[in-house]
Amino acid sequence: MKMEGLEIRKIVTIIEETGREASRELVTPIKKAAAVAVFTNPFAGRYVEDLTPLTDASVKLGDMLAKQVVAALGVDGKQVESYGKAAIVGENGELEHAAALLHPKLGTPMRENIGGGKALIPSAKKMGSSGTAIDVPLGHKDAAFVRSHFDAMEVRIPDAPRANEIMLCVVMTNGGRPLPRVGGLTVDQIKGEDGLR
Repeated sequence: MKMEGLEIRKIVTIIEETGREASRELVTPIKKAAAVAVFTNPFAGRYVEDLTPLTDASVKLGDMLAKQVVAALGVDGKQVESYGKAAIVGENGELEHAAALLHPKLGTPMRENIGGGKALIPSAKKMGSSGTAIDVPLGHKDAAFVRSHFDAMEVRIPDAPRANEIMLCVVMTNGGRPLPRVGGLTVDQIKGEDGLR
């Protein structure tokens, strides 16, 4: 399938649900979901100064992946509590290709699908070959200082990324870590004014 000039090989959705932790049943199971697009890197094997095509493509990719994640969580988008994003670039690409996808424009469609999100979206990027795993960092969508939501979700696709591909991941959750107890700002204390507290 094609999107914004990119040849998408596959889209993968991963759902992780934790209902029990440390021998305790959770009142509300914690769900994490990842949506991943694996596509041909248009700049693999060559240096290109202008990476705008990747940055522009991230808008439609981000919208599609955010919709997939919210659907996988089975909640209204406004019920999403934390988010993160990541990319792995195959060995014929470069780390800057991941940066072009993740940073300038990807956050906008993610936030639009969850009714806001004032906090910076945590991100990670790396080079890798098929089967490389990446820990997608997570943080509360409205207040970066909510420690209960400092988390990550490991994402790995056995056959991706191939040398000429990029793997773009969007992760969202319906809550923080199970049984958080390390203090700090709590969800009910969020002011939601500056993305920090």
